[in-house]
Amino acid sequence: MALKNRKIRKKRGSRTVGRGSHKKARGSGNRGGTGMAGTHKGKWTWVIKYAPDYFGRRGFDVPEEVKDVYETINVGELDEIAEELVAKGIAREVDGKIEVDVTQLGVEKVLGTGKVTHALVVRARRFSSRAIEKITEAGGEAIVLE
Repeated sequence: MALKNRKIRKKRGSRTVGRGSHKKARGSGNRGGTGMAGTHKGKWTWVIKYAPDYFGRRGFDVPEEVKDVYETINVGELDEIAEELVAKGIAREVDGKIEVDVTQLGVEKVLGTGKVTHALVVRARRFSSRAIEKITEAGGEAIVLE
């Protein structure tokens, strides 16, 4: 019958456990250091086998000046709060349509998630194609501001 760790089981109780003098087996130097010490040296084969992505970097970072970061709102959310905006005076109702300028809300782009039940005339700097599609299907209009 095969046993796990046969050699160490055989050596248990023998003071030195096969390491020569008992002084030699002291400390972490016996194990090649603690933790990830020596992974660029003696433990390199372990790194290759078990943690191949441990060292190095992948991908790239987009520079901050190139990133386009802006506030967004979904058409479904806009549709839900449309009547509240009219009550607050941010939006107005003209010819049965609700006109909203989302830049007053601090929003730059309108995205296309959600259902549109009101006829909305939305003014924004940017729209997703799906947002334009949903707004026009509901009888509204998407106006791009410069």
